[in-house]
Amino acid sequence: MAKHPGFKRVQASIAKREGVSKDRAGAILAAATRRDSAGAKRANPRLKRVKG
Repeated sequence: MAKHPGFKRVQASIAKREGVSKDRAGAILAAATRRDSAGAKRANPRLKRVKG
């Protein structure tokens, strides 16, 4: 499995791709993280840290 690039880099790529601010991109990423599957959270327990 490929290593995750990290929150900040994914946030920057969302901001660039969607043409939104980094704050808005962070909200998009956090919302997507909250929707992640139970299997994804088992593989990466740090996903549980996202509030909401």
